[in-house]
Amino acid sequence: MRSQEDDVLSISAPAATAAETQAAAPSSGPATTDSATSQEQLDLILASLDADKAEDIVQVDLRGKSAIGDHMVICSGRSSRQVSAIAERLVDKLKHDLGRASRIEGRETGDWVLIDTGDVIVHVFRPEVREFYQLEKMWVPAGGPAAEAVAPAAPG
Repeated sequence: MRSQEDDVLSISAPAATAAETQAAAPSSGPATTDSATSQEQLDLILASLDADKAEDIVQVDLRGKSAIGDHMVICSGRSSRQVSAIAERLVDKLKHDLGRASRIEGRETGDWVLIDTGDVIVHVFRPEVREFYQLEKMWVPAGGPAAEAVAPAAPG
């Protein structure tokens, strides 16, 4: 005699199998039409931040450390207005140049703006807020290699 629990489990099993099959299939990430690699995204992001006069740009390699992305970039703007402007221009540039739609949080206040491209996570801070949260210290192990500071491009 079959119980109601057996019926539920037998009905759920095909759905679970389908979900496992779909999860195992390679995913191309968010539905976008671009084919930009994470390195191409990173290069465009660093160039945009430099052009918009972002300060203290730091790149953290997340490959093999986290599933949230391949790279993290942390930088500062001098004011809330500059932080918001840097973030807005970066999102526009990613969309225009790479066809990459990005998620953005915090643009309204301009203290800390987070931009998520799927492969690269960008944090744009006001200096005081950046000092308070110290994200670089969270991602660089004690005694390990420091996060890579990005040198500004030569004027010219």
